[in-house]
Amino acid sequence: MRVVIAEDLALLRDGLTRLLRDNGFDVVGAVADGDALVTAVLLERPDVAIVDVRLPPSFRDEGVRAALTLRERAPETGVLIASQYVEHAYAAELLADGRGGLGYLLKDRIMDVDDFVGAVRRVAAGGTALDPEVVAQLLARRAGGPLDVLSPRELEVLGLMAEGRSNAAVASQLVLTVGAVEKHVANIFTKLRLPPSVEDHRRVLAVLAYLQS
Repeated sequence: MRVVIAEDLALLRDGLTRLLRDNGFDVVGAVADGDALVTAVLLERPDVAIVDVRLPPSFRDEGVRAALTLRERAPETGVLIASQYVEHAYAAELLADGRGGLGYLLKDRIMDVDDFVGAVRRVAAGGTALDPEVVAQLLARRAGGPLDVLSPRELEVLGLMAEGRSNAAVASQLVLTVGAVEKHVANIFTKLRLPPSVEDHRRVLAVLAYLQS
């Protein structure tokens, strides 16, 4: 699995490179700014790009701007955003195209190697990986919308799906059986009017509905 990293701090950039290589990834580019990121991705066509929100020269939104460019010019490359804070406007803008292959993690989460590596793999495969804090804040801001048809338990299940958790992981978190979680997931698909399709694709569509509401 091929990866490009965009991070201006050399120590963190090198650390991510070593961590990913130690876990079987092929890091084909590690750059410090948005322009270099776009160039590297268009040249290397990696499976996923890991992008800091704030990159040189202004350290405001260069990483997000570059990520949006990649969503348009290299749609086959997943984008995993790494940020110090939950930036609601940036998250909403990235989700606006309604596609998967997107993650948003707080940098503290990178310290959990297994979770981070799992998130990179999910995004590269076209899924989603949202930090629990991002999910919690987006849910707190939700008022009205298509998800009003879901029960409180179904919203809990969908929130954990947004974090990228499997049915078994959701069951463990909520102290339910896997069968009960599968029923909740089926109800979510039905209530959100997501027609039968590949299961993973419907999960992504449900998560995007959740995040865009």
